[in-house]
Amino acid sequence: MDKENREIAKKYDGTEVEKGRYQWWLDHDEFKPNETLKKKYSIVIPPPNVTGKLHLGHAWDTTLQDILIRLKKMQGFDTLWLPGMDHAGIATQAKVEAKLREQGVSRYDLGRDKFVDEVWRWKDDFAAVIKEQWAKLGLSLDYSRERFTLDDGLSEAVKKVFVDLYDKGLIYRKKYIINWDPKAQTALSDIEVVYEEEKSFLYYFKYPLEDGSGFLEIATTRPETIPGDTAVAVNPADERYQDLIGKNLILPLFDRKLPIVGDDYVDQSYGTGVVKITPAHDPNDFQIGLRHHLEMLNIMNKDATLNEEAGKYQGMDRYKARKAIIDDLTNAGFFVKKEELIHNVGHSERTHVQVEPRLSTQWFVRMKELAQFSIDNQSTKNKVNFFPPKYEQTFLRWMENVHDWVISRQLWWGHRIPAWYRKTDGKIYVGVNPPADLENWEQDPDVLDTWFSSALWPFSTLGWPDTENPDFKKYFPVDTLVTGYDIIFFWVARMIFQSLEFTGQRPFNNVVLHGLIRDAEGRKMSKSLGNGIDPMEVIDQYGTDSLRWFFVTGSTPGQDIRFQTEKMDAAWNFINKIWNASRFVLMNLSGKENIYELAEDLPADLTDRFILARLNQVTEKVTRLFEKFEYGEVGRALYDFIWDDFCDWYIEMAKDTLYGSNEELKAAKQEHLAYVLFHILLLIHPILPFVTESLYQELNKNKISIMEEDYPVVCEQFEDDEAILALNSLIEVIKAVRNIRASHQVALSKPIDLYIRVNNSKLESLLRENENYLKRFTNPDKLIIKQDLELDFLTANGIITGGTVLIPLSGLVNKEAELARLNKLIANFNRDLEKIQKKLGNEGFLAKAPESEINKQKQIRQEIEEKLAAAKQQLNSIKNI
Repeated sequence: MDKENREIAKKYDGTEVEKGRYQWWLDHDEFKPNETLKKKYSIVIPPPNVTGKLHLGHAWDTTLQDILIRLKKMQGFDTLWLPGMDHAGIATQAKVEAKLREQGVSRYDLGRDKFVDEVWRWKDDFAAVIKEQWAKLGLSLDYSRERFTLDDGLSEAVKKVFVDLYDKGLIYRKKYIINWDPKAQTALSDIEVVYEEEKSFLYYFKYPLEDGSGFLEIATTRPETIPGDTAVAVNPADERYQDLIGKNLILPLFDRKLPIVGDDYVDQSYGTGVVKITPAHDPNDFQIGLRHHLEMLNIMNKDATLNEEAGKYQGMDRYKARKAIIDDLTNAGFFVKKEELIHNVGHSERTHVQVEPRLSTQWFVRMKELAQFSIDNQSTKNKVNFFPPKYEQTFLRWMENVHDWVISRQLWWGHRIPAWYRKTDGKIYVGVNPPADLENWEQDPDVLDTWFSSALWPFSTLGWPDTENPDFKKYFPVDTLVTGYDIIFFWVARMIFQSLEFTGQRPFNNVVLHGLIRDAEGRKMSKSLGNGIDPMEVIDQYGTDSLRWFFVTGSTPGQDIRFQTEKMDAAWNFINKIWNASRFVLMNLSGKENIYELAEDLPADLTDRFILARLNQVTEKVTRLFEKFEYGEVGRALYDFIWDDFCDWYIEMAKDTLYGSNEELKAAKQEHLAYVLFHILLLIHPILPFVTESLYQELNKNKISIMEEDYPVVCEQFEDDEAILALNSLIEVIKAVRNIRASHQVALSKPIDLYIRVNNSKLESLLRENENYLKRFTNPDKLIIKQDLELDFLTANGIITGGTVLIPLSGLVNKEAELARLNKLIANFNRDLEKIQKKLGNEGFLAKAPESEINKQKQIRQEIEEKLAAAKQQLNSIKNI
């Protein structure tokens, strides 16, 4: 490139900027840890499911992680971001089974081994797609350490955890009432059930007493389970039924005796106060059945059709059986009435069908001891820090009320349960390795809940159970987990209690919880609504960095964000602003390169001092906010500095020098421009990696990556509050003039007479010393700066700190409009003054606030009072004209 003409494209084009850049980073090993460094920073990616492409939520989640890794690498940490994916048992198996159904094939046609082979092919296809998407997002992942929840190492970890928990008595096998998914035909844990409001009916039926003395009315929402009734229950305190406890009813249609039992669980006010008990098909009935030693009669098949225990209803779908039983009871004279109601009904999170409570033999984790360990740990130095902190209480409340965890799934895709049953006598063997005489044993056909292996992710991916593994020793616990608040119970809690149990340490120091991405109307994105957005299509239109900037500026810990194309347009405009500012600087460097250090004796005018002082401030603020994971505030601080201070003011003011004739001052200005631009690129690189790398390569010709540079730090020699105050005073004058021009539709090209009444000699000197900027940015035909300035003609006025801007606008000003404007301004000043006087009159504030803050508030009050007095003076002047 010609050094004298270092021109880049006139407009930012994300596609061109990003082309080949990710592979360049990979070729230079930029994403691998630097193990020579002592201080480390590690993250393990929340593994996406191999069920399909990544969605916007994944893009948001991984962008926030990538920002942290890039930041920490530049801050001198040995950084590891470990990638991987989750086999997602029930979800992936459902996808593959749906694909096979389209081909007219079922998993049973293939058999277990061939079906699992088919799922592995699916996994390989979508893992490749996901890795392409990671690359497009610019994620700095160390692919040499990539893991999968079903790889050999993780499988060994899963088996060890299962066996150890079993040996400790924390895993058990038992017949129990569980949530059953009739479509996937597998057990579900409590948190895999989503409750939705549905319209339904409460049906009332008569059950005759055995002795023929009458009937008892029962009410139920599920008549299809009547064939499974083995008792009815009343509250022993209910005077209506006390004398009936111990007697029998006859189950209509089935002519079966039902004992009447007394149980405190029964709500006397619900229905008739008489409850039918179906222990195999209702969790509450199951507990009553245990207490009263009732028969557990399972009347349903795995697919929610009724079985032989249901008599004539055998083979019917549960909903068809409901109608048939109601009709039969009605025809037999047992139907009383029905009442409409709305109640919460559990649905499978994965298949969306209504969950069926079912008596089934399953494997469980005993949770009380593990949960208490996690609760107690939050009172120690080893606690997990939640961001936002409110989610710690969410975590603790769930742990305090946790139920035993059903971990077996009736699937073929997943970690096979390491338990075998002897063929001769059914004896159970549980072990990491199969029994020696394997031919005499049959392995449990079930697999483990996906979350069982995911719970080990932070340490199993780093080599555990080999505690001498170098990665485990150095990078565990990982520093930060970034994930959505919606999986605190599914994943975050389980990682915490498993890590504490098996490593004695927290799995991560910090957990940063973000919300969900919603559409522009605030709705959750879903296939049914058709409002989903493909992040790759957004990238094709706007560029990766634009999408990343949208994520950052929209991120408030724990809060949802809305995807809006207007915000994407704004993100692109901001990056284009950086691009154009960089283009201007590069074109004005006169072939100079690598200007990153400023000479001590380099001439610096007010604007140079100002921009270096502001660079210092934003560096301190951004670094501090990153440590608190306040991404949105980081974005706002960088935006204000880059757009306002650097582009709109510093660059514009620099043109006076760059286009002037003083070569020494021009050279100094070039160096200041290059220095500040260089540090802007460093500051914002973690958020906008592609565009900053591209511009850095234009600015820096030594061919290393921007990732190898040090992140900016505060330089004491740049601290200059006086320069910031001084330039802000200039800017305040310029803005006041611009506001007056805008409010009166006076074009900037039209020269004006500008009078500035100042209240002190310091401001007068500052404005006189910088008249060149005032003339350039306000275009005055006449410029008068003076204390005690009195004018006898109509002016439009702007209040500034320490003075007033006055512009004669004879013939252009609507006197009534100007009076209205001043009255509104005075009202605003009065409101602000009332607020600050209230604060300064608050004894609590005065007692707790530092003296510096009190003095600051007093200074603000004085400035408001001065502006108020000036506005009132102007109002009176205009009234008298």
